Amino acid sequence: MKTRRQSAQTLAWALSSLVILLSVLAWGGYLHWQFTGFSSYQLFPLLGLIAFSVMWAHYVVGFARLKLGVEKEALRTYFQVTSIVVLVALLLHPGLLIWQLWHDGFGLPPGSYLGHYVAPAMGWIATLGLVNLCIFLAYELWRWYENRPWWHYVSAASDLAMLGVFYHGLRLGSTLQEGWFAILWYLYGISLVALLLYKYHRLYGIKKA
Repeated sequence: MKTRRQSAQTLAWALSSLVILLSVLAWGGYLHWQFTGFSSYQLFPLLGLIAFSVMWAHYVVGFARLKLGVEKEALRTYFQVTSIVVLVALLLHPGLLIWQLWHDGFGLPPGSYLGHYVAPAMGWIATLGLVNLCIFLAYELWRWYENRPWWHYVSAASDLAMLGVFYHGLRLGSTLQEGWFAILWYLYGISLVALLLYKYHRLYGIKKA
């Protein structure tokens, strides 16, 4: 059991570190590692990439934990630390953009990003990102409400929000329009769907007699 615990912990930390590194490499490569005139407009996309990538790693680690037969307690520190990373990135991703647009005289959302940062036809996708953020923030209440009978609805909403973030990034993320990271993003999405199907089959699938 100790070996499996160590394997799960090593996988968890290594995978999250890897996806953060890949996000930084993709972001920096898109900017050609040129940071002249650097502002929040250049920084906020990286935080979105990191937030989604680490949350995706949480799903993979959760699946691996079940397959290895490792108890939740073995990964408590990992999830505590990386959840803080995700929360900070989730808040700063839209927060920096909103602040920069306001600072540049465009006001507050939704008017600030419509026509100034995204085309009006894409405004609903930007709004989808804010809706997803609200859902993720609601999920942070699990510490107090996880055992309530209605909590599974919040959990399911969080899973839908993950799919929403995948689509949000795919449509609006400049880093995701072409290149190796775009391919990786699709792999994230495909594997996320597979993991969600496994999760809900395990929870609600037909039980063997």
